[in-house]
Formats: sequence, C-alpha cells, structure tokens
Amino acid sequence: MIDVQRLRTLREVARSGSFNKAAAALLLTPSAVSQQIAALERTLGAQVVERSTRGVSLTEPGRLLVEAAEAISAELSHAREQIDRLATGRTKLTVATFTSGGHRLLPPVLTRFVAEHPEVELTVLQKEPEHSLPLVREGRADLALAYHFDGPLPVRPGDRSGLDWVPLMDDPMSAVLPVGHRLADRASLDLAELVRERWVMGCMKAQAFMHRYAELVGSELRVSAATTDFFFAQTLVAAGVGVSLVPRIALDPTVGGVVVIPIDPPRPARYIGVATASRHRGRPQPHVEALLAALVRSVP
Repeated sequence: MIDVQRLRTLREVARSGSFNKAAAALLLTPSAVSQQIAALERTLGAQVVERSTRGVSLTEPGRLLVEAAEAISAELSHAREQIDRLATGRTKLTVATFTSGGHRLLPPVLTRFVAEHPEVELTVLQKEPEHSLPLVREGRADLALAYHFDGPLPVRPGDRSGLDWVPLMDDPMSAVLPVGHRLADRASLDLAELVRERWVMGCMKAQAFMHRYAELVGSELRVSAATTDFFFAQTLVAAGVGVSLVPRIALDPTVGGVVVIPIDPPRPARYIGVATASRHRGRPQPHVEALLAALVRSVP
C-alpha cells in the first residue's frame, strides 16, 4: 500500500525541485523529507527521484506517481465540493487569474455569469500561471485564466498534464517610453533599438524574455526596476526610470507622461487561454463549461 503522506511529499519535491524547499513548504525537516522519499522507493522497489548538484528531478516512476497523486487530490476535492453542495444547496466554483486578465477580461464575464447562475458560490484567486495551473490540476481551482509568453504552451495536447487548454487571444507587447525620449516620436520600433536602454520590467516572464533577447544580440540587459505589476511599471516609466514592454490588455490610458509604440515584427506577445481539468476524467461540469464558453465569447 502506498502511503498518501509520502505521495504528498513527493508531489511537493516535484513542484519545488528541492528537498529543502519541499521541507519548508511541508513544515518538515529536509531529513524527514528524504526519509519519506526513501521509504516510498522501498515500498515501490523503484527510484522515484534523481539527485544532482542542480536539484532533484523525477524518474519515470516518480512522474507516474505524481500524476496519480494529483488525480487523487482532484477526486477528493470534487467529493468535498459535492458534499458541500448537498449540505448547502450551493455549487462552489473557484477561478484563478493573472492580474491584468483579472482586471480587464474577467469582470464583465463574471458579472453576467453571477447574474445567470445565482446558485454558484464563486471564489476568485489572483495567481500567476506557474501557480494557477497546478491548482486546477490538483482540483483546488476549477478554471484558470492564464498565459504563456513567447514559448511552448503551458499545456501540450496529448500530454499527461491532466489539463485542457483553450486559447483565447494574442496579447502583443508594445514599447512604453517616457514623453521626451529620443525615440518617442516613432511610429514603430525595432526591439534592437531599445535593448541597451535602462529597463522597467512589469513581470518576471517579460524580464526573462528580454534577458534572452539581449544575449542573442550580444548585449547586457540593464534593469532599473523589476516589478510584478504592469501598472506600476508604467508609472515608473513616466517618472523617467526607464523604458518598458507592456502587453496590450495591461496598458493603462490613465497613466500620463508616457507614449506607447508598437514593436516591429517579430513582435513579442503573451498568449492568453483558459486551463481546465481534462475532460477524460469523465464527469460533467456544467458551470465550468458555462464560464469557459462565456470567456470564449467575450473575446472579439
């Protein structure tokens, strides 16, 4: 019999990539985490993690176990929701969203959804994709409004992630410059023209993209400010701290003292979509489907 607590420990090790970080998240000592993983491996007769100087990674048996642990967690969450519904007569629906998506895309959809489904008890969580997708996979959120940034889909068709991905829209990035900048009168800009500027970054993924781009063109990215708030980034640009890249839905017309200039192709962009639990779990979720359909309809 596989111990559920050991599965939980393995899942946290997989998430964090480190025994020490997993121990901190689980309020255990690193030694206790190591002992639980070793006991799990003895029970299975197979190695579930590989240790190296770069951290801890899963073996194939380990990946299979983590998938099973997430499925079990999702089933337990669903059972708890069903029991709550029987006790209260209400259906709970949890939605996770990144900040600018929650600010611009979600409110009008939720306004209509709440009016049409008053029996639903709605919870909204502000989470970046690296946190929201695991919540959906584990059954702790029903739907995540998320994005990926000039890279592979966060959910690949045919993989064993336990998630489905429905694309909604492209969200192209524009340059945001302070009024009076030497390039502020341009109709468009090549990103290479800005790479040596001082930068204000509005999210960690945009910063990672610009670091990769700077390396590609043989430059070093100079970051004046790094935030997780595109609105704050735009106010810092207005103050003259640097220039920024901001996605279309995060542009705020109320911020004065800046100009917004399109980037010439190939233009960096975020790709926004919705993640839900895979339909192969075989259980109809009409409220999730209704909200998903409403989000798809809301995008021109």
